[in-house]
Amino acid sequence: MIDLTVYPDRLQRAAQRARERNIIIPTFAQMKNPALIPDDIKAELRNIGLWDVHPRNLFRITWHNEPLPHGGGFGGVNIIELPSSLTGVPARIIALVGKWFPTGAHKVGAAFGCLVPRLVTGQFDPTTQKAVWPSTGNYCRGGAYDSALLACESIAILPEGMSKERFDWLANIAGEVIKTPGSESNVKEIFDKCWELRASGEDLMIFNQFDEFGNALWHYEVTGTAMLEVLEQVLGPQDTFRGMASATGSAGTIASGDRLKEVFPASKIAASEALQCPTLLENGFGAHRIEGIGDKHVPWIHNVKNTDLVVAIDDNAVVNLARLFNEPAGRAYLVSQGVPEEIVSQLDLLGFSGISNVLTAIKMAKYYEMDEHDVVLTVLTDSMELYESRLKEMHAEHGEYTEQDAAVDFAHWLHGQSTDNMLELRYSDRRRVHNLKYYTWVEQQGKTYEEIQAQWYNRDYWNAYRSKTDEIDALITEFNARVKAD
Repeated sequence: MIDLTVYPDRLQRAAQRARERNIIIPTFAQMKNPALIPDDIKAELRNIGLWDVHPRNLFRITWHNEPLPHGGGFGGVNIIELPSSLTGVPARIIALVGKWFPTGAHKVGAAFGCLVPRLVTGQFDPTTQKAVWPSTGNYCRGGAYDSALLACESIAILPEGMSKERFDWLANIAGEVIKTPGSESNVKEIFDKCWELRASGEDLMIFNQFDEFGNALWHYEVTGTAMLEVLEQVLGPQDTFRGMASATGSAGTIASGDRLKEVFPASKIAASEALQCPTLLENGFGAHRIEGIGDKHVPWIHNVKNTDLVVAIDDNAVVNLARLFNEPAGRAYLVSQGVPEEIVSQLDLLGFSGISNVLTAIKMAKYYEMDEHDVVLTVLTDSMELYESRLKEMHAEHGEYTEQDAAVDFAHWLHGQSTDNMLELRYSDRRRVHNLKYYTWVEQQGKTYEEIQAQWYNRDYWNAYRSKTDEIDALITEFNARVKAD
């Protein structure tokens, strides 16, 4: 799952590269609690921009960044609580904000979780190997960013239909960008390109977020711990934490729900996908416009047995609400409906997948008939900063956004959300979803029948990767010491 076998010769070269690049690697403990970060590193960060390709920004792979584009320190977890005047439900819906990570999305953390264990063991040699980052968007951006810090060559793979902002940024960071056919839902085409690269004979390492347990580990530890901190902060004496909502995506973020269930066993995990591609809901397929959530397969690292609810979100809701939340007429209408201006001014914190996650939380709250003492958590992976071209495209296609448009979108796509296209999973439903992994991972991607069975029947399977954190932190500490000593 997470192999920590050490290769001394390659490790020595990796340490030498880190020395040349002045790289110090943060531990999981420091990403969870930035108070553990040395003061001299905090001092350096005061002169570094959040998106700068600077090795000290590795220490900004945390939910605790001060929300500033340059020179920020650390504070509490960045969150936004969405009021009932906006959501249409009495439940407290609270979202962790991903904009304040380097690259503007929390996927840089998932990339860290996949890359660093390979780096500090010498399994990945940045002096000779290319790092390959297959993705539907933000993950390959995070991987290319981490690779740039190490001065190693990177290959970013993502569908050609993703937003212009992603490609513009990657053109300046990644060594090579490969556009695969299709859009968000065309994940198999990404996998096919990876097999083509493997057969090329190049010295490369593929960091596939969909089957890399380092992705799930980072979210289980770092995002899960951040969520627990938020709950400690917001839960009143009469409040109940009811669960978390997340698109399945690569099944990294949703692993934070496993951490939450350890502390709140009665809490639920809601997994969402696009209605236009209802893979989990009804073994379906299709194409959609909710960038960043991936589909038409079940990620290898998704602990389906721990998932309680499947929710399908109409992509029409997402794209129309993106206009409502960001167009001047839409924002003015929201204020007229009693949504606080302070909240309205922050709605650009919700990118497409963030809007989808919030809608999932709303449907979850309606389904379970939650009241004002019930708390639901979700995540805003990125912000509208990465989708401004989409707004321009919609403006060109549909014309000026009017107050009437805003009224329709608010009533229909937001307050009109219902409990249709949802399924509360029975044991047999979970098994059905889990079994879908067979066709992608065993038949196509080389996983074994024995391991897919172990995922379902072995009680210790999912605990195996979660137990690696302390060992990885020890290896990171040793690596940093080696970098200084040599």
